[in-house]
Amino acid sequence: MADSMQFDLVSPERSLASLQASAVLIPGAEGDMTVMPDHAPLITTLRPGIVRVEGPEGTSEYVVTSGFAEIRADSLSVLAEKAIPVDEMTRAHLDEMVAEARARYEAAQQATGEQPNLVDDAAKLLADMEALGDHIRI
Repeated sequence: MADSMQFDLVSPERSLASLQASAVLIPGAEGDMTVMPDHAPLITTLRPGIVRVEGPEGTSEYVVTSGFAEIRADSLSVLAEKAIPVDEMTRAHLDEMVAEARARYEAAQQATGEQPNLVDDAAKLLADMEALGDHIRI
């Protein structure tokens, strides 16, 4: 078994990380999961949460709103809609993310007849974003 794998985290704004990692905790849509070297290949969607990366230089954490993770035996690539290092996260960032989620929820409520599951998905996104603030204590 390999000791490390390549980890890459990118968002539309920038590349946030490209490093060797021994374990990465990701907020998968179906629940949190830890990815380690030699993991079975998988593609999953992400929900709002914290990506925690453990590597030779220590642990780093990133807030993500949503996106995808592609897992291979020797690498993990996270493509996030929005990602911010936890140590750069401010109350203003969180308020902006919650406001975006609230706007999606309100828009979904207006379009209820077209896609009934859209309201549930938007409500879950809003709840996840609000809980994220409590989790990172800002």
